[in-house]
Amino acid sequence: MADSRITIKDLAERLNLSVSTISRALSNHPSISAKTTQEVWNLASQLGYFPNNVASNLRKQKTNMIGVIVPRIDIYFHSRVISGIEDVAYKKGYNVTIYQSMDSFEREVAITRILRTNMVAGVIACLSMETISCDHFDEFNHFKVPLVLYDRVGEVPSASKVIIDDLQAAYKATDYLIKTGCNRIAHIAGCQTTGIFQSRFEGYQLALSRNGLPYNPALVCQAEDLTFEEGARCARKLMKLTERPDGLFCANDYTAIGAIQTIKKMNLNVPKDVAVAGFSNYPVATIIEPSLTTIDDRAFDMGKAAIKLLIRQIEERNAFIDSETIVIKTDLIVRDSTRKS
Repeated sequence: MADSRITIKDLAERLNLSVSTISRALSNHPSISAKTTQEVWNLASQLGYFPNNVASNLRKQKTNMIGVIVPRIDIYFHSRVISGIEDVAYKKGYNVTIYQSMDSFEREVAITRILRTNMVAGVIACLSMETISCDHFDEFNHFKVPLVLYDRVGEVPSASKVIIDDLQAAYKATDYLIKTGCNRIAHIAGCQTTGIFQSRFEGYQLALSRNGLPYNPALVCQAEDLTFEEGARCARKLMKLTERPDGLFCANDYTAIGAIQTIKKMNLNVPKDVAVAGFSNYPVATIIEPSLTTIDDRAFDMGKAAIKLLIRQIEERNAFIDSETIVIKTDLIVRDSTRKS
């Protein structure tokens, strides 16, 4: 089937003008009269013409498209990061295309190949849960495409990074549980091949150590995907211990909420019998009863910081810019799930 797309050449033939005149008119160039410009735009609108941005980008060797790779859009944290990215990108004249890796290494690699062939101006990415080797990101540096990683950042020396101090945030939450009177604190941990969850586990252990409490591996339950269901599973396991915990720090809010629901079904009181703290400050943390004490990881601010850093690197492409790391401050939000009094 023949291509029915209207081109600048078609407009030129209809109006008996040169292709260059049509092109300048569509760019509202001052060298073209207002009358001619209006005629060109009227015909373009009537025929359904729209610019071929890909061809234009090829000619200019420039694009305003930014590729963003997220593990999953349905995770509130990543949707807030995207909102932060788009808030800044739109104001700066950049378009954003979102890709989901679905926490698959294979899919992440395929997406990086797509982005390399689509002439994106820059890339923002969060690594999948399966990603250990980051070699596939090295190609962006080779082709001088700026890359900013956020949250799960891995080892990519050429990339800039926007992160939080997961260890310090986890320490803060666990230390607070101890300050409320808990002395047997359990932890629902994330996948330990992923740096952020390793750091949260280390922060939990550090808080125990600095407060003179022993580390007991029986009080740690691993949750690979950190879902509500895994939170419930871990809570059942931990609450059946002969010496059950009186505090619980969870690597995210989903597992914390699953744990709270299960603890209540076991006729235990939160926080009187078990105080619970989560991580990320999802909206559901304010809806659950009791409301959840958690770490606010300020995902929207992380997205804004990532896109500002990326745009600076795009627009200062001819200047030498070292990769840099931005650490976003976190806050402990205290709610009813830890208020024993």
